[in-house]
Amino acid sequence: MFIDQVKVYTKGGDGGNGMVAFRREKYVPKGGPAGGDGGHGADVIFEVDEGLRTLMDFRYQRHFKAPRGEHGMSKNQHGRNAEDMIVKVPPGTVVKDDDTGETIADLVQHGQRAVITKGGRGGRGNSRFATPANPAPELSEKGEPGQERYIVMELKLLADVGLVGFPSVGKSTLLSVVSAAKPKIASYHFTTIVPNLGMVETGDGRSFVMADLPGLIEGAHEGVGLGHQFLRHIERTRVIVHVIDMSGMEGRDPYEDYLTINEELKQYNLRLTERPQIIVANKMDMPDAEENLEIFKEKMQEDYPVFPISAVTRQGLAELLYAVADKVETTDEFPIHEEEETGIHRVVYKHEEEQRDFEITRDPDGTFVVGGAKIERLFKMTDFSREDSARRFARQLRSYGVDDALRERGAKNGDTIRLIKYEFEFVD
Repeated sequence: MFIDQVKVYTKGGDGGNGMVAFRREKYVPKGGPAGGDGGHGADVIFEVDEGLRTLMDFRYQRHFKAPRGEHGMSKNQHGRNAEDMIVKVPPGTVVKDDDTGETIADLVQHGQRAVITKGGRGGRGNSRFATPANPAPELSEKGEPGQERYIVMELKLLADVGLVGFPSVGKSTLLSVVSAAKPKIASYHFTTIVPNLGMVETGDGRSFVMADLPGLIEGAHEGVGLGHQFLRHIERTRVIVHVIDMSGMEGRDPYEDYLTINEELKQYNLRLTERPQIIVANKMDMPDAEENLEIFKEKMQEDYPVFPISAVTRQGLAELLYAVADKVETTDEFPIHEEEETGIHRVVYKHEEEQRDFEITRDPDGTFVVGGAKIERLFKMTDFSREDSARRFARQLRSYGVDDALRERGAKNGDTIRLIKYEFEFVD
């Protein structure tokens, strides 16, 4: 089964907790604090493995949770950092954040890596909090929670040449006779429902990868038929080979077919029309094909080369493959991200609204709800079993202006304040 899009959950490892400890050695008076820091949590890293061809593995495992760092120990011993979680993905994988749609990574080359979710840093031990005013603090941090997110993985095939055209024009037959690929071939529309790859060799020893992609129909750019499933894979191809049924067996006009397919390519992504195109007039062994070809050439306005062939009888294949190989050699790759085009590195400044440290809302029952990534992270890293840590948390809230903001919203003595799932009493 060919899987080319999947949604998975990834979470970086939490950091290890810092420790509260003191030196208690013989003949060492006033040994002082000796609690070590926690180790860093592991990152979730995607690595390209050229041996993989689909995202099939991610259909069965959709959660990737990296290990946490080791907790700090006494004698100022640092907890061990966790080893990163390496997840193998096929070349051509594009990783996007499910919430924002932002592209996190575009993984193409074998061995290429990208950090998808970062692990949290380790919490600090009490040695870190010693000051002249408080030389023996009973204060430490818990490990920082690892980053977590849902991501969407899309596979875009790394083919040099993409075969496009209406269903049943002979794309699969062409691929089967010029390569060792064995796509399913039958006389009904959408026989090909998944992309097929084949390595093609020319008579002079050159080679390129050709992809037979699902047939297009009108409205494909809007997802009609197998539209998006096809168009996603054509994005990376360097040369488009447009296969047209010149026999008109199915009652369609070859030139109308040609215009329709090109319009779909244009509507999906304007950059697809920049790729060089080679026209293949297939089924020339059928009646009326020669006459239709003459009419087609008269109507055609673009300066694309036209190669009359018959995939069944293998007529004209050698000339076609030489022309395709020449075009592949002289055509650069088309990067998916437009900012990579020029090779000029610019700094792009984007206006982003300043992220507030916290936000306050109120539930129908009158409870004040305090939220925000910075406050929640601080809360999760606080060890409330120790009074010093709880006091430090209260001081930090005050320094962020949470107390004043609650008073402005009308909070009074005894009111309930909720942070995540925990509730506190407001004391003015």
